[in-house]
Amino acid sequence: MLVAQPIKLAANQFDHFYKGGQKIGKLRNGPGGPMRPEEWLGSTTTRFGSTTQGLTILEDGTTLKESVLTNPESWLGNAHVNRYGASVELLVKLLDPAQRLPVHFHPSRNFAKQHLGVPHGKTEAWIVLEAPQDAWVGMGFESKMSLDVVKKMVAAEDTTGLIDSLNKRTVKAGEGIFVPAGIPHAIMEGIFILELQEPTDFSILLEWEGFAVDGKIDGHLNLGFDLALQALQLDALSKGEVEKLVVSTQQDSSLMASMLPVQAEPYFRSHVLKPRGASLEFAPGFSILLAILGKGLIQTEKQGNFEISKGDAFIIPNSAGAWSVSGQIEVLLSRPPAPDAPMSSL
Repeated sequence: MLVAQPIKLAANQFDHFYKGGQKIGKLRNGPGGPMRPEEWLGSTTTRFGSTTQGLTILEDGTTLKESVLTNPESWLGNAHVNRYGASVELLVKLLDPAQRLPVHFHPSRNFAKQHLGVPHGKTEAWIVLEAPQDAWVGMGFESKMSLDVVKKMVAAEDTTGLIDSLNKRTVKAGEGIFVPAGIPHAIMEGIFILELQEPTDFSILLEWEGFAVDGKIDGHLNLGFDLALQALQLDALSKGEVEKLVVSTQQDSSLMASMLPVQAEPYFRSHVLKPRGASLEFAPGFSILLAILGKGLIQTEKQGNFEISKGDAFIIPNSAGAWSVSGQIEVLLSRPPAPDAPMSSL
C-alpha cells in the first residue's frame, strides 16, 4: 500500500456561471478570472453533473479521491475511518465573486439521503479574507415566509423581492460565519472567502438574473422546484440568531483561534494560526493549510519539512505523523470533524 505524502497544491480553478477569480489568481499564482471565481483545495468532490471537474490531481496523474479510497488510513487515520469511512468529509474552496452571488440554499443531510441518495448535504462556512467597505452577506429570511410566496417569487424571477427578503449583515476580514443547510443566502461581490463545506456540490437557486445559468433547467438539482424547495428553511432568522453563527478574530491576539462557533463541530473545523516565531503543534490527521500572510515552516514527524509562504496551500496526511507550523506567518487550517465530534441533527 502506498503511503500518503504531504502535497503542495497546484491551482485548481475552472469556469463557473458567475464572474470572478482575480484575487484567487493573485494569491495562488493561478489562472485568475474572469469566470473562475472558485478554487477547490484538496478536493475529492466533483462539480454537480461532472465525473472529474473539481477533483485535485496528484503529481502522478491520479486523483486525490482515488488515492484516499485506496489508502484511507494513510490519509485520514484509523479513528477517522472507523467513524466516517473513506470519506474526507470536507471540501475547502476559495470564493472570489466579482458579481453578487444569487440567492440560493443547500439541502440538509436528511434531505440529501432521502432525495439525492447520498449521505451529505451542504452545510458550509465562510472565513472572510477580504471585504470592501460596507460589504454584506444575506443570511436567512428576515420574516417568516410561506412556501407559496417563495414559489411565486422564484417563478417570477423576482430578484429584488428575494434580495429584500434576507437579513443583511455587514462583514469584515477575520470573521467566520457558519451557514447551516436550508438557510437562504447571498454574498456581495468583492468579498474574498475561504469556504469550508460538506463534500458535495448541491445548490438550489432562487434567482439567476444576470448570471450565465438557466435556473429553470439547472437550478433545482434535477428535482424540480416543487420538491427542491421543501429543503428551504422558511422560518425567520433573527439578528440575534445570525450573530450566534458568527465568530470574529479581529481582536484575538492568541497564537491559534477557532474561526467557527461550536455548531460547526459535527461538520468541520477551522482555525487561524499565527505562530509569531513559536511552534504550533498538532496531532496526526488530515489537514489543509492555506498561508495568507508571511513565511514559515511545516515540520512533520515522519515525512520531512516544508517551507510555506503566502499563497501556498498544503495537504498534510495522517501518515505524516505529528506536525507543527512555525515562523512569521498566518495560516488558515481546515480539517474534517474530529473522530469524536457530536452527531449532526440535520
